[in-house]
Amino acid sequence: MHANQLAVPVETVRELIAEQFPEWRTLPIRSVPSQGTVNAIFRIGDRLTARFPLEPRDVESARRWLESEAEAARELVGRTRFRTPEPVALGEPGAGYPLPWSVQTWVPGVVAADEDPAESVAFAHDLAEFIHDVRAIDTRGRTFRGGGRGGDLRSSDAWMETCFGNSERLLDVPRLRRLWAVLRNLPRSAARDVMNHGDLIPGNVLVSNGRLAGILDVGGLGPADPALDLVSAWHLLEAGPRQVLREDLGCDDLEWERGKAWALEQAMGVVWYYVDSNPAMSRMGRRTLERILADSSSA
Repeated sequence: MHANQLAVPVETVRELIAEQFPEWRTLPIRSVPSQGTVNAIFRIGDRLTARFPLEPRDVESARRWLESEAEAARELVGRTRFRTPEPVALGEPGAGYPLPWSVQTWVPGVVAADEDPAESVAFAHDLAEFIHDVRAIDTRGRTFRGGGRGGDLRSSDAWMETCFGNSERLLDVPRLRRLWAVLRNLPRSAARDVMNHGDLIPGNVLVSNGRLAGILDVGGLGPADPALDLVSAWHLLEAGPRQVLREDLGCDDLEWERGKAWALEQAMGVVWYYVDSNPAMSRMGRRTLERILADSSSA
């Protein structure tokens, strides 16, 4: 999926665990199939999971990244009734794998990519509750930092041009360009930054019997545009439940449309980037764009 992507064989994982965490050496270790694009995932027994970064970087920046993810995970634990991973340990490079890696608790459930909750009103209520719980976490004076999703929509213009250029044979680019030209100019509301999960896509959401069972990949938790987690409205829900989510959260038109804009920006990137290397992720982006266009046509 990425240039110079790291290989992580299960034998390497076994060796690293045996060397660095001998208390777990007798537990079964197995690879977890995933649509994820950042980490290779392995279960350690029934209660733990190991995450190995797939993209090369220098060791110290990788360690700082994993430490910040663990800090974010600890900040979320107990703040919502929905289960989230808890940090357990940080592993070191070894056995041919060049980076630090992390161990978290295993959260049971089926990802929404495999058990689609798009038509579930109950799931929409659950999702709204989770977003509300995250927003209620104190930012402690922190504000959004960086140039990606969660700040100024117009900061994504160059990226969107890249996406449009690479999507000519995949999508209705002229129509999507026109929509972005409108959405990119939406002003920030007067609301201050609030805490967001930051990546509420189907692969990070766990479902059980049409209800929200847990949330994964919580390391991006942080302050951002209050509309950012509204990407989930288009990534996860069809029109009826989507309206339930909006009503539960009390979104005004500006916040709702900015959420749509962030979902458009994210979906445009995954369609072409993963069309060959991660087709399921690419299809997710297409479905999100279809929902956005349908919603915009009916407005």
